[in-house]
Amino acid sequence: MKINENTLLDGHKVVLVPYNAEHVPRYHEWMKSPELQQLTASEPLTLEQEYDMQRSWREESDKCTFIILDKQQWADTSVEEEQCMVGDVNLFLTDPTDLSLAELEVMIAEPSYRGKGIGKEVTRMMMCYGVTKLGIQKFQAKIGLDNQVSISMFKKLHFQQVSVCHVFREVTLELTVDEPVRMRLLDDMAFMKERDYRQTCSNRQELVSQ
Repeated sequence: MKINENTLLDGHKVVLVPYNAEHVPRYHEWMKSPELQQLTASEPLTLEQEYDMQRSWREESDKCTFIILDKQQWADTSVEEEQCMVGDVNLFLTDPTDLSLAELEVMIAEPSYRGKGIGKEVTRMMMCYGVTKLGIQKFQAKIGLDNQVSISMFKKLHFQQVSVCHVFREVTLELTVDEPVRMRLLDDMAFMKERDYRQTCSNRQELVSQ
């Protein structure tokens, strides 16, 4: 999605940055994992196909993608950005007749970063961006039945289970963004800052010291 091609979202533990070509090799290595393929219902791609996917996600108007970076590690300018990658987060506009509905997908690909509250922070950051920048009024999350950690996280964020598909072994949860939900989200995420990605990249250390 073009709208976020130069957007950086600054959180407590993470920064979210646009999915660029230099991120593809690390992402491709992640997606060789049978565990991640199962959790994301994905098929393995060749590296060339992964580059094609990255380009399409940047251009297509129904997909908004950010790469999750470890903020503390990213502050060290001697570390390449792709070495700071933790996972990714996506919003998919799945209904062309209703652009206020988005499917939300979060992947913490690095096992050492799981169970530390990063998924919750990233999810709320992406929801806040979706509400304020894309006009999203309802979020959906489709999660494998075996992924109880993610199901529990979304329920803690007030998503409600609306259906279970035993054929595909997934559960669908939803959250409607009415005014109380919107105000609570904006209040909870008041710490998040939206920055110019290219400008911030040139002075990473300053971001963490603020």
